[in-house]
Amino acid sequence: MTSHLFAISFDASQPLRLAQFWSGLLGREMIDDPHDGLLLPPAKDTEFHIRFAPNQQPKVVQNRMHFDLTSSSLEDQRQTVARALELGARHADIGQGPEIDHVVLADPEGNEFDVIAPGNNFLAGCGFVGALACDGSQKVGYFWSEALGWPLIWDQDEETAIQSPNGGTKISWGGPPYMPNGGRDRVQFDLAVRAGVDRQVEVDRLLSLGATLIGSDQDPSVNRLVLADPDGAEFGLLTPR
Repeated sequence: MTSHLFAISFDASQPLRLAQFWSGLLGREMIDDPHDGLLLPPAKDTEFHIRFAPNQQPKVVQNRMHFDLTSSSLEDQRQTVARALELGARHADIGQGPEIDHVVLADPEGNEFDVIAPGNNFLAGCGFVGALACDGSQKVGYFWSEALGWPLIWDQDEETAIQSPNGGTKISWGGPPYMPNGGRDRVQFDLAVRAGVDRQVEVDRLLSLGATLIGSDQDPSVNRLVLADPDGAEFGLLTPR
């Protein structure tokens, strides 16, 4: 493929504070890269970076994508929840009923995430960050499968999911009913153009798949084009170093 999924990027009013939270929860080191900013690099080749970008726009609605963290046992789930709360998370109410067996939390800036109960077959073997669960249509699942070159591993009742051929975290889209669009998404995909590939060639490819071009990132220190997928969710395209 001419680009790859480089990072999941969080907008943050306090990027360092948020990076410290996720570093502690996921057990990953934190680096301040002069090119890409605050990052949690992947610990293995089936993972992706997590990036924290400064943005003072307040969070007003539930995010359209969130992490699903896996558990090996009920005690493991309890310990993950306890560790998250100690690091600054809080319990979150997104309308979940008492019958659910996962725990819904929010990080220090209100970004929702789930700690999944043990025995989830769909997330088996995916690692601690089992899934990035997204609100979105079937067509956007098809778009990202083509854009990333990741096969569809679920396509049923307008729900879709993809996974890298190398395994690791799955990305899923839940289909209708859809959440209201609250403007700029605080959690976004960042793609990186592969070395030797002309960025405009990659832009044209993504546009041909159904993306739209929005413009350049507001942060002048990062050479990042902003596009939107067929559902209107923004994502970034970074140039190689």
